Amino acid sequence: MPEPHLLPPGLGAELDARLSGIDAELVSSGVRARTRQPVHTAYVPADRFTPATASEWGSAALAALREHAPEAAALGVDADVYRRVVAKLEREPVEDLRVDFEDGYGARPDDEEDADAVRAGAALREPATAGCGIRIKSLEATTRERALRTLDRLLGACGRVPAGFVVTLPKVSVPEQVIAMREICDAVGTALRGGPLRFELQVETPRAVARMGEIVAAAGPHCAGLHYGTYDYSASLGIAAAHQSLDHPAADHAKSVMQVAAATVGIPVVDGSSNVLPVGDRKAVRAAWDLHRGLVHRSMVRGFYQGWDLHPAQLVSRYAAVFSFYREGLDAAGRRVRAYADRVSGGVLDEPATARALTGYLLRGLDCGALDESEVVTVSGLDRNGLVGLS
Repeated sequence: MPEPHLLPPGLGAELDARLSGIDAELVSSGVRARTRQPVHTAYVPADRFTPATASEWGSAALAALREHAPEAAALGVDADVYRRVVAKLEREPVEDLRVDFEDGYGARPDDEEDADAVRAGAALREPATAGCGIRIKSLEATTRERALRTLDRLLGACGRVPAGFVVTLPKVSVPEQVIAMREICDAVGTALRGGPLRFELQVETPRAVARMGEIVAAAGPHCAGLHYGTYDYSASLGIAAAHQSLDHPAADHAKSVMQVAAATVGIPVVDGSSNVLPVGDRKAVRAAWDLHRGLVHRSMVRGFYQGWDLHPAQLVSRYAAVFSFYREGLDAAGRRVRAYADRVSGGVLDEPATARALTGYLLRGLDCGALDESEVVTVSGLDRNGLVGLS
């Protein structure tokens, strides 16, 4: 008996022709070459920035740790995490740094900001500042010319685009500002005979969240990520100052919208900051560390693996939270990766997308120093190259 044909002949070919453009778009969407994502971004006012800033932050963080939590129990971590925090602060205290000419710097006379931009540009020629970037003022009418002037003077004094350099554009509201930023970065790259500048967008306005899909679509391939602005965004919604926080429901909503949009083009979302600083007596410092560590852990559970730090002592609670997060999940993630690689279920049947998330988890832990490659190999059966291949 002949099989019935319910669909008309040639429908597949017709659909191929009609959907070919979207097929190509879907294949490329959300796919970018893997690069190391920092666990944080430290914002330093431009007038305080020097080539020694990162090492000075590390020394200050170590001093705070030794004064207020001289043993692991006082920090609320085990001995291994405590040892890793100390080693990190000694070896690489700041993973990502922005020379801030915006809110942390404020409005100053033009000659003063010009001088700071030139001085910062000269400092960025030093090897110790590799990976640093700049936060300019917004492209809103009142600060647009000043933003361009600062960027021009800083990179003119530097004479090149430094390795790892990123420009943070704050207070983005509409796609047209993003397109303008792309044009600025293209022009600078051409003038310095390099590639286009990478930039990231700071989301601090309700209008930006409402148009997030359009903004991300306008950003193009040189956009490095989206940063959430905790306090400007909360204030713009009328949330009382006492309740402005990373874990407010309004913050969760905004970051979820950003996360969905960012995933379509494969860029990260970076969480905001906590303005409760670890300063004062031991009780106050420990309370601030406990709060910050909890907020960082909460963000990482939700898929936000990077956030702002505003004070050197916040590095202590940042790394305590980050290292604990990866070490606590090492065994489970490693076993599931091994089972997936061997195509043997250990009680959990993982999909390819989940396997990519698991390998990404282990790679992030390796990148920041929370995990050692030898222990990852022991649990998962794969070294770093194997994890990258599986991801």
